[in-house]
Amino acid sequence: MFGMGFATNSTTLPIICGGKGTLIVSDTLNHNSLVTGSRGADHAIVRTFKHNDVEDLERVIRNSIVEGQPRTHRPWKKIFVIVEGIYSMEGEICKLPQIVAIKKKYKAYLYVDEAHSIGALGEHGRGVCDYWGIPSSEVDILMGTFTKAFGSVGGYIAGSKPLISYLRSRVYGSIYATSMSPPCAQQALSALKIIMGEDGTDEGQRRLQRLHDNSNFFRNSLRLLGFHVFGHKDSPVVPMMTFSATGVVCMSRTLLQRGIAIVAVGFPVTPLVLTRIRFCLSSAHTREQLEFAVKTIHYYAGMFGFQFARPLLDRETCRALKAAHKEQLSKEVYQA
Repeated sequence: MFGMGFATNSTTLPIICGGKGTLIVSDTLNHNSLVTGSRGADHAIVRTFKHNDVEDLERVIRNSIVEGQPRTHRPWKKIFVIVEGIYSMEGEICKLPQIVAIKKKYKAYLYVDEAHSIGALGEHGRGVCDYWGIPSSEVDILMGTFTKAFGSVGGYIAGSKPLISYLRSRVYGSIYATSMSPPCAQQALSALKIIMGEDGTDEGQRRLQRLHDNSNFFRNSLRLLGFHVFGHKDSPVVPMMTFSATGVVCMSRTLLQRGIAIVAVGFPVTPLVLTRIRFCLSSAHTREQLEFAVKTIHYYAGMFGFQFARPLLDRETCRALKAAHKEQLSKEVYQA
């Protein structure tokens, strides 16, 4: 257990992956905490593969094994594959079945960051393993945070008992940092019990279903209106591309005045030309709230020129929606 989600990755990876003869194969779009942790692993060699491309992952591992370590060309002592369950800026779900198969084929270790997938993905909310129907024992190290689905703070590392015992005595992010406060720990524990159904109700299952329904409805609605949206089905992270560093700031401030809070993501989190809006859906959102958000985004995003794809709805329907929402907004402003 850790008191901070970022520190969970950045202080654990140097301990697990440090040492000569270690190869780290990381997705090019992994979170900065994973990048920081990989760079902090002493004497380890870091190589990347194309985002969520299992063929390129196998190519990198195979070529690295053939070439061996730099200069000496000796065999690698350990190979770690590091991926995310749901990529935080793309909303895409990792191809875990193929990655597990490659991991077994080349006898590597697999580290999965489930910050956005645990408690939000899968039939029982148990993350990317539950989503693909793969036993969690197939993944060597599972990392997650309590700041997303659990509504608390901190993070965790899950693995075999010898691994956890080793980490407890070596990871400085746990030894020298403050632990989770009792209220935060209780919040995470209570949320976990609700998700697992140990509270005696089916509230956890109903919230999971609402979250999936809300995410799919919101993503599909934006695509119908002609917005360039990333992400896979059931992912609660919905990125919408704007390609404009200044426009996304204006869009964020405009929507905030209408009661809609969005996350504007730009440089250095993403490349300057790949600026986007990241929507994070919740099971607490009602269908009326989502419909209002979609209509408002459609109205103002059209003014800023963020509709880069061809609308799947006909032009007359899109114009009618904008006109109706313009009238609704005018009435609200007049009443205010």
